[in-house]
Amino acid sequence: ISQDIHFSQYNGSLLNANPAFSGFFDGDHRIGAIYRSQWSSVPVSYSTFSAFGDTKLKTKNMKSDRIGVGLLFNNDKAGYANYSINQFYLSGSYIHKLNKDSTLLWSTGANIGFSNVAFNYSKMTFDNQYDGNSYNASQATGENFASNATNYADVNLGTLIKYAFKQRAYIQYGLSFSHINSPKITFQNNTSIKIDSKLYNYVSFQYPVAPSLDVMLELLHQHQGKFNEYIPSAMLKLRLNETNQQQVGVGFNYRAKDAFVARLFYQVKTLNVGLSYDVNTSKFVAATNRRGGVEVYLTYNIKKIVPFVPKTRVCPIYM
Repeated sequence: ISQDIHFSQYNGSLLNANPAFSGFFDGDHRIGAIYRSQWSSVPVSYSTFSAFGDTKLKTKNMKSDRIGVGLLFNNDKAGYANYSINQFYLSGSYIHKLNKDSTLLWSTGANIGFSNVAFNYSKMTFDNQYDGNSYNASQATGENFASNATNYADVNLGTLIKYAFKQRAYIQYGLSFSHINSPKITFQNNTSIKIDSKLYNYVSFQYPVAPSLDVMLELLHQHQGKFNEYIPSAMLKLRLNETNQQQVGVGFNYRAKDAFVARLFYQVKTLNVGLSYDVNTSKFVAATNRRGGVEVYLTYNIKKIVPFVPKTRVCPIYM
């Protein structure tokens, strides 16, 4: 939580949430991106960008199961020193159909990645550079960094299960465990500094409450190091047109002791767009004036159209 990037709309960055989401969608291929700008009222804002693509594969021996494969890129910048994180992950999953009608699906997955963390030393200032009257950039900083960049490998695991018990109604639960290899991150050759492992729990429930209206409830819990984060969420989805799967949604998240998040959602066919805005409620409100962060995502599912090939000759008149 305190050491990792985060998004208010988890569904805009599924492979960051749980590698078991790789290939876990309706379609053949999927691409998406999400951008977050946080604390713009503070002198130096924070920005986070993520992009991904994933697909489903099938071997000759597979009847209904699938293999999901995905690529993920993250970029995060923070503060005057441009503290930045660049990450590349290769993600994979195995998706298993637990019953014949595909209403019960289970997926387990992993992603393995490489991260680069760096900062711009020339933009930093230190107490030793103040001579009593003013700042003097030529004075020694008194700091000794072995490097202003470091790299590490990262391994994450996850699993999820989804049960669709009626049309437009389902319950889904996911569990993931990040940084299982306890990667080291240090700029001073201190190998005892490690990234804490993170446990991510997620449950989602959707149910139609009217012919054209669905309600979706979610609860996220993250535990990393000494910190816990709880995010309950609720959203109403109005179905506008069944033919092209057009729907809009409005809802909110509440990140306990930190922010209230307003959310908007729009879908047409296989294109999904989400927008959210964080209203800061923590003690940091003195600096933010309650202006937290704006976030927007876009995902697009690609479905192959399988051509019709008749098994017998058909009279052109009746085709």
